Amino acid sequence: MTDTIDGAALLDEVEAFHRRFNVFPHEAAYVAVTLWDAHAHLLDCFDSTPRLAFLSPEPGSGKSRALEIVETLVPEPMTAVNASAAALFRSVSGPNGRPTILFDEIDTVFGPKAGDNEELRGFLNAGHRRTGVTYRCIGDGGNQTVQAFPSYCGVAVAGLGNLPDTIMTRSVIIRMRRRARNERIEAFRARIHEAEGHKLRDRLAQWAEHARGFVMGAWPDMPDGVSDRPADVWEPLLAIADAAGGEWPHRARRACVTLVTASKANDKGSLGVRLLTDLRDHVLVGIDRLPTIAVLDRLNALDDAPWADLQGKPLDSRRLSKMLAEYMTADTEPIASRNIKTAGSVLKGYYATDLHDAWARYCPPPPESPLPPLPGTENLA
Repeated sequence: MTDTIDGAALLDEVEAFHRRFNVFPHEAAYVAVTLWDAHAHLLDCFDSTPRLAFLSPEPGSGKSRALEIVETLVPEPMTAVNASAAALFRSVSGPNGRPTILFDEIDTVFGPKAGDNEELRGFLNAGHRRTGVTYRCIGDGGNQTVQAFPSYCGVAVAGLGNLPDTIMTRSVIIRMRRRARNERIEAFRARIHEAEGHKLRDRLAQWAEHARGFVMGAWPDMPDGVSDRPADVWEPLLAIADAAGGEWPHRARRACVTLVTASKANDKGSLGVRLLTDLRDHVLVGIDRLPTIAVLDRLNALDDAPWADLQGKPLDSRRLSKMLAEYMTADTEPIASRNIKTAGSVLKGYYATDLHDAWARYCPPPPESPLPPLPGTENLA
């Protein structure tokens, strides 16, 4: 849409850069992250900025690496781990220009062991809107005055589990998954690849200057069913896609629908992996489906397993459903019970095929699986 730079081709290059180093759960994630990178160069054109959140149920799912790649592509990146709200809002309102805040290990702030952190939550909520400010008292004793600190800035976070609802609803959520054994990426080396990312960043900044007039005040058409808060989140990203042209307007709206309707799972970490592993190794062994009542009977009967006593109660169908819904099938749908036909009736239960992808990504190799052969010995008897 600009005279000097092909915006669609540039976004293609940014997406390809991510694909070299990141494995995202689906195509929609690559589209959303690429558009978010570009929107960070045009914040003043929008009424709000979505937070970008890389979340996963387990460590080792590529969240920090995703932030590293984003860092090379956005303006004035500021990496924060356990930073205080005061440090962040003073950085945003400081004289050195507005940073793009990249907050790793956000679960240490909002996780179950961290307690409430209302000050940081308030900063992240206020900074979602261009008019957002954080009020603080300045001065000593009786000479204090109230000062408004601008809070509007781009924020990307990474962490385990979930975020507070007020932040989740202002975010584009990327549900990261542990890389499967057959998924390959290029090793990221900062001293080599940062410079490549910075060249793309500089070209994004140059394109943004030309695209500014197109996106300023734009009202992009929303996909059917996307309104209210999700529309606020996606409006800047769709405006960027429309300015770039090519296939990006179509891809952006398809990604919008995919991510807006995606399940907001409540990740539970290693207890979930234990459940997946027990289902594979002790419950759905040699069978392709099993009614929920039988699944629960087998789980609760396992020795040295937590299922018979979860905070004083055995695992029931409601909690089983909630825990499994945190993980996805190969089609990136939440794992859920389905109808199973039995003699004379239909019962709800689980199919092994729905669990195969989660087993491959999160569970250790089955104990009965032989070790892979050493290189060069595959054909030896």
